[in-house]
Amino acid sequence: MPSVRRTKPLSQAVSQSLRHTLTHLKTHARCAMSALGLALLGTTITSHAATNPADPNKVIHVIFSAPDDGFDLVHSSNYNSGVIGSAINETLLTYDYLARPAKLVPNTATAMPEVSDGGKVYVFHLKQGILFAPDAAFKGKPRELTAADYAYTLKRFLDPKNRSPSAGFLMGKIVGLDEQAAKAKSSGKFDYDAPIAGLETPDRYTLKITLKQPDYNFLYVIAYSGFGAVAREVIEAYGSNSGQHPVGTGAYMLEKYVPRSKIVLTANPNYRGFVWDFKSTGDPWDAHVIQEMQGKHMPQVGKVMVDYIDEEQSMWLAFKSKQVDYEGMPQLVAPMVLDGDKLKPEYTAQGIRLYRQSDPEVTYTLLNYKDPVIGGTSLEKVALRRAIIMAYSVREEIDKVRKGQAKKREGIIPEGVAGYDPSYVSSVRYDPDLANKLLDHFGYKRGADGFRTLPDGKPLVIKITTESGSTSTVMSEIWKRGLDQIGIHAEFPVSNFADNLKAANQCKLQMWGGAWIADFPEGENFMQLMYGPNAGGGNNSCYTSKAYDALYDKARSIPPGPERMQLYNQMNRQFEADGVWSMGVSRIRNVMLRPWVLGYKAHPFILANWQYLDIAPH
Repeated sequence: MPSVRRTKPLSQAVSQSLRHTLTHLKTHARCAMSALGLALLGTTITSHAATNPADPNKVIHVIFSAPDDGFDLVHSSNYNSGVIGSAINETLLTYDYLARPAKLVPNTATAMPEVSDGGKVYVFHLKQGILFAPDAAFKGKPRELTAADYAYTLKRFLDPKNRSPSAGFLMGKIVGLDEQAAKAKSSGKFDYDAPIAGLETPDRYTLKITLKQPDYNFLYVIAYSGFGAVAREVIEAYGSNSGQHPVGTGAYMLEKYVPRSKIVLTANPNYRGFVWDFKSTGDPWDAHVIQEMQGKHMPQVGKVMVDYIDEEQSMWLAFKSKQVDYEGMPQLVAPMVLDGDKLKPEYTAQGIRLYRQSDPEVTYTLLNYKDPVIGGTSLEKVALRRAIIMAYSVREEIDKVRKGQAKKREGIIPEGVAGYDPSYVSSVRYDPDLANKLLDHFGYKRGADGFRTLPDGKPLVIKITTESGSTSTVMSEIWKRGLDQIGIHAEFPVSNFADNLKAANQCKLQMWGGAWIADFPEGENFMQLMYGPNAGGGNNSCYTSKAYDALYDKARSIPPGPERMQLYNQMNRQFEADGVWSMGVSRIRNVMLRPWVLGYKAHPFILANWQYLDIAPH
């Protein structure tokens, strides 16, 4: 852990609970659980030889509650950008639509890869004849997907000029790729034509990836939505505007884009299609879905209309007036719409169905480890961050913001992800009294106005960046009440989500509330959010700890199992001790479906599911 020291001995008057808290600033606990094995073999989605069968008269209307930041996913970790990007660009592997636990299956690959050399070499063979959507960048000619497109896509994530927030997915993994990135950093230009030993294309349809060491999650990484293939001609044609001109081989292409207002997707005429043929793995919901969809040539939906509405009340009114075909129920209306975990009769009478699940996610408020006011490794700075965290009531958030539709997070790894430990309990709790004692002990004195100063007498003001909207407003009020109790003056600058995410990726925000939804079902996907080399590239707290990083590196080197789980729990304790996040909740997703929406089942890792749905006449 970071080097810390006491500047003076503890007073005899310090309470036992304060002593316990101070101990956790320097130590971490160990506990373990067994992990789920990785299901890496699956079935291939059957190709349909005809052109895209989508019906242009079948239109889906949906809402995004937060803006995207473009659709070139090398530059974005924005969830809504990922949703649109995954509908346009295709990964080598994807997930079986119905299977739970999540199961990987081939997508543009002909089969699951050939794996050799103890798990270090992966050989993918691509389906032939897959075409990109038509675009001016191809100068009127059909453009076939090749292995070189995937090699190019992966290289872009380590090109220093892209400053990709998702670079951590590949950093340190592929033989020769980091070295090529280092050369680019020195020269100022990434040589995309230079051979890389770990990224080979022996022929037009074969991609061979060689890793530096076995990576037990690598196939999940390959299925990450950001690694959907892009064409070099498209990126070079549109340059910095590539995010507004995505071109892929997926079921849809971008027809209209009004940033932070409207997105229209239309069926890609070059998409090969597939036959809907998924099997249930025991979920009772599946029987109805299979009855609606079995044997259909997909996709059926010809157009997707996305509107941006950030106010929950407006979202609800849009659904009630049938402007939206399905909607994640705004938390604000849950008490009016739900009777326990079911819809009230007035809604079922309209034929509306409810799909309910707890998402594999965590919400949090980050505390910037590099910030000049709250950052740093000295004991008084760690105590300040711990006191801030102890001032926030997650229970009040669940009651007043989430309306009961959330579960408090203890550790960073949520349910549904290998590494989740149901017995894990955080060492940091809501406790303003203890927070006050910590601040008193470390010299954060109260002034005449009741607010504290820094130990050197300078004003102590923290800034919690937020967004507009009723949810953000209420959460800011909870923060203010808690911080007032411990004498810390807080300000709440407001911006939009997309801009805040960019600023967080650059370590520019002192505090900010965000969420991480799993990219794949293994705990590494969450623990990498604190990994030092990812600071400014997914690690938005800009946290660095030799102790944490050593545990992370060790965990990656061993297969999932009890030892790996023990290391994850040690990492949890380490970042709790260092005061990096105020841990939040996992939200419960309540999706209300109009009766004409067919085939719906939310998948934890398939971001865009429109190609699996149908719309009945209505």
